[in-house]
Amino acid sequence: MKAKHIQHLYRRIGFGILPSTLNELSKKSKKEVIQNLIISSKNVTPLEVDTSEIIAIVSGNMMMNSKLDPETRRKIQKLSRKKQLELNVSWIERLTHSSEILREKMTLFWANHFVCEDNSITYIQQFNNTLRKHALGDFRDFVNAISKEAAMTKYLNTKQNKKQKPNENFARELMELFTLGVGHYTEEDIKESAKAFTGYSHNLRGEFVFKKRAHHEGQKTFFGKSGNFSGEDIINIILEQKQCAKYICEKIYRYFVNDTLDNKYVNVMTDVFYKDYNIENLMRFVLQSDWFYDEKNIGTKIKSPIELLVGMKTLVPTEFKNPKQLLYIQRLLGQTLLDPPNVAGWKGGKSWIDSNTIVLRLKLPSLLLNEAYISKAKDGQEDAGMQIKKEFFKKNYGKRFKAEANWKYFNTQFKNVRISEFQQHLLACEVNETTQQYLNTLEKVSKKEYCVQLMSLPEYQMC
Repeated sequence: MKAKHIQHLYRRIGFGILPSTLNELSKKSKKEVIQNLIISSKNVTPLEVDTSEIIAIVSGNMMMNSKLDPETRRKIQKLSRKKQLELNVSWIERLTHSSEILREKMTLFWANHFVCEDNSITYIQQFNNTLRKHALGDFRDFVNAISKEAAMTKYLNTKQNKKQKPNENFARELMELFTLGVGHYTEEDIKESAKAFTGYSHNLRGEFVFKKRAHHEGQKTFFGKSGNFSGEDIINIILEQKQCAKYICEKIYRYFVNDTLDNKYVNVMTDVFYKDYNIENLMRFVLQSDWFYDEKNIGTKIKSPIELLVGMKTLVPTEFKNPKQLLYIQRLLGQTLLDPPNVAGWKGGKSWIDSNTIVLRLKLPSLLLNEAYISKAKDGQEDAGMQIKKEFFKKNYGKRFKAEANWKYFNTQFKNVRISEFQQHLLACEVNETTQQYLNTLEKVSKKEYCVQLMSLPEYQMC
């Protein structure tokens, strides 16, 4: 398999690839590379932080069959906030170091599809691992599992969905955001399907509970069919619509291939997915297709903030002195794991970049890896358009960005890579003529300095 295509593959289904791995995979065929990726992602390794203290408090209350008093509730909330920070940091580390690369990237994708948030670490950790468990599995099982998650029943008010007064929030988002897209259902479909999900609830431990007395028994008419439908029945009827397969394939195409849809390929993907709704089979088909590696798809997507951060950490392992700093950077860049902006999630694409975030994005490598210093060009050369003063960034961000970069690891990984080859390893797209002229004038003191400089280019924002 061509090195360029392997790099493209790993930037899309992961966060980059190191030279040693690239050399090894270059000896294999495309089919072998992709099969190995899929096999390595067969395992499901839950992402967990220690919540034993919270579980003990909740279990004690359940045994006494009592409600949480205000003081206990506040204690749990305080512990949850601390543990959510730990889960955020652990997720970043998992993305950086996991051997289950495809499963973890798919988990990140699904987290912005089945969007959910909660202030309970127990519920949100369980939800995150449900995404991970089903990330490459059967989409039918996936949707059913999501519909019964404690975090989702709280987030979209399914817990308040009772036969006396059905709540339509989950039913609406199920079709609008999770399966079909806007315009492929009626308001009557929402009303009728909401009745089928009445009685969905959970206990304090986050386990699904079906409250039969709150469930609407009786006829419902949905998509032209009538019957005493359950929530599972509604999901089955939705998946009978080929639009469901198409909607998911469009989102996967935008995320993994190109922000601009090519209907020819989306339609072929849809045919593959509609057969059995098997996510692994769909991803194998996409990654093995020649069109995935077309030039128009290489280096054309803007990295999300998480892709940018994890990509940097993949090349140069970076440890933050204070975990809150990592959270702070995510907020500044506009994507904080476990804290989506709304039920529709992050828009992605060009929305990642604005006048504020682009300046920070370009300066971030030098702030985290090189104490805010960018190597200088020879006399008379500008700093690649970087007009922001080092002192300004030191004052505004320096104290909040205390990170230790493992350059020893980087030097080991790039020991046999000539500095003239760095561009093809770090950049997904070609640089323009002006930038290339600038790079040619750099005083290439070390591989470290050149790495920071390449990461500080606009081209590094692309994958």
